Amino acid sequence: KLSIFKILFENELGVADFHLPNKACILYVSECDIIAGNCYKRKLVRYRNASSRFQQLVLVESTGLSEQHFSAVQKFVVLDLGLTLLPVSGQTEASQLITQIVQGEGRENPFRRRTSSRPLDPLALSLVQQVPGVGRVKALALLQHFSSIQQLCNTTPTELEPIVGQVVAQQVHTFFHKSTAAGT
Repeated sequence: KLSIFKILFENELGVADFHLPNKACILYVSECDIIAGNCYKRKLVRYRNASSRFQQLVLVESTGLSEQHFSAVQKFVVLDLGLTLLPVSGQTEASQLITQIVQGEGRENPFRRRTSSRPLDPLALSLVQQVPGVGRVKALALLQHFSSIQQLCNTTPTELEPIVGQVVAQQVHTFFHKSTAAGT
């Protein structure tokens, strides 16, 4: 089997731990990083902010020792930074996962976010946060699920319910339709 490698010098690597041939890069957060404190957060922010043409994945060790911190790490990586997080039990599982991603290069990458090419509009986020009962987390979830404010306006409470719950779904629907209802 022929493998082709491109040599990247240290200053080209940036914060990522791995650069894969399928235009993905990976940052590995170990159990030690998590237990040692919040220093890993700075590295994650630098990783996310790196002007990269690669899809960014974060592998996080989820073990018995790091279990109590995992939900906070998950919230920070996924909700606050908007990165894809893949939990692994250790370095062996991480290497197997990376191998699968590289070997499956010709197939669709199941971890590639379809919305990653579309930057989040801060005005849209601000508008959705004006809905009663919708904070930053629910607003981000709505904007990731619906590609535009127009699409969000055209949804029914039933379509919104799995994302934000019954009460907030009704509030979102009412918010975007109250001016229409008053005009009829």
